[in-house]
Amino acid sequence: MRPLSLRRYLLLGILLPVLALIALNGVSLYRQALRAANTAYDRTLLASAKVIGEQLDVDGYDEQARLRATVPYSALEAFEADTRSRLFYRVSDLRGELVSGFEELPFWRGRLPQQPPYAALVDFYDARFRDEDVRVAVLLQPVASDDGRGMAVVQVAETLELRRSLARQVLLDTLWRQALLVAVIAGVVIVVVQRGTRPVRRLSSELQARPENDLTPIQAPDAPRELLPLVDATNQVMARLARLLDNQKRFVRDTAHQLRTPLAVLKTQVQSALRGDVEPRPALQEIGATVDRATQLANQMLSLAKVEQLRQQADAQVTDLAEVARAVALELSPLMAEQDLDFEIDTRPAPMRAHEWMLRELTRNLLHNAIRHGPRGGRLAVRLVVDGGWLALTISDSGPGIAAELRERLFQPFAAGDGRSGSGLGLLICQEIAHALGGNLVLDNRERHRHVEGLDATVRLPLATMETDGQAED
Repeated sequence: MRPLSLRRYLLLGILLPVLALIALNGVSLYRQALRAANTAYDRTLLASAKVIGEQLDVDGYDEQARLRATVPYSALEAFEADTRSRLFYRVSDLRGELVSGFEELPFWRGRLPQQPPYAALVDFYDARFRDEDVRVAVLLQPVASDDGRGMAVVQVAETLELRRSLARQVLLDTLWRQALLVAVIAGVVIVVVQRGTRPVRRLSSELQARPENDLTPIQAPDAPRELLPLVDATNQVMARLARLLDNQKRFVRDTAHQLRTPLAVLKTQVQSALRGDVEPRPALQEIGATVDRATQLANQMLSLAKVEQLRQQADAQVTDLAEVARAVALELSPLMAEQDLDFEIDTRPAPMRAHEWMLRELTRNLLHNAIRHGPRGGRLAVRLVVDGGWLALTISDSGPGIAAELRERLFQPFAAGDGRSGSGLGLLICQEIAHALGGNLVLDNRERHRHVEGLDATVRLPLATMETDGQAED
């Protein structure tokens, strides 16, 4: 199913409750109008009953009283509102014996209300007469004459066509006005939504008309306040996409540029070996060295691309950097033994939210650089210190350090301190990982009496908070 448009959603959300309220209000209004009509026309019924009561005569007293009625039907025509309603009457004594009127009209068997609405002994009720709904007024009329005294029961029934017609007319008049109100609401919603979504449609048209590689921020100065978070979020996504595309372009450009040289050298070496210009063993050694450099370059360029990929992911788990550092040191222990290094490691538990691969790559590159640039038989130390919400991983060697003019250039792509070895990407990878984890990497010469004793590579990274730890455990 296609999702509802904003205009249709608002129309349904507003008009459905309004229509339901109008329906309930219509039922209530019809009942109120019918009660009002009953109240008005009940007065007519009571007046009719009183007119009939005034035409009664009696002979005898109390139980021996005999009532007489001379009421022509024409006397009731004045109380008929129009031809749509008809009146019927019945005059009886208290025992229910018919005196005058319609005999088939059932005799009243009810009770008078304790607080009648009129100053008379009167009761009103609904009944069926001749297969029609009628409203009946009952009047207990005392009758007195020179020859007797008694009590008459006067019943006057009226059909309900006029009352119901009046109630329906009131209801229809009200519904027409409410229907006009609903139409006005619907029109206002359509116009307001049309005007309110105009910036959205304009933004959509602008985005569709953009070239494929245009990831510049969206400019929407006239957008409603509610759309600004969406515009800001879209601009952030486009900025991330632009950065990813730039990294991809840089990766392809650097790969094409950097791999061309070792491949050309490799081809020259192979051709030289085939011609017999070099002995087979030295030729194979040179080819192996060239392949190793090309492999290292390709691996580090892939690692640099993977850092950017992991930067965009938010599913990193809490990892203890101390365990990672010890595991990496164990992996590189053969290289340390080959260099006869005096190795020392001192760590503290340092939980942080990061991908384990990034921590391993960071530690491995720094340790590998320290092993490669340190002197044979020198010292190599790894210290992990926790201070507040931060940790500091320091890898210290006893090498020659770095010159001031080379310090910043080492963090640029393919800028190696020793042009004969390395690809110039190791420190860049470490710096990118540190920035991706919210930290930084600093290289400082360790001096004593103005003499450089070695290099300290220090990485400061934020620790995982207690809330982060709790979420990870859950």
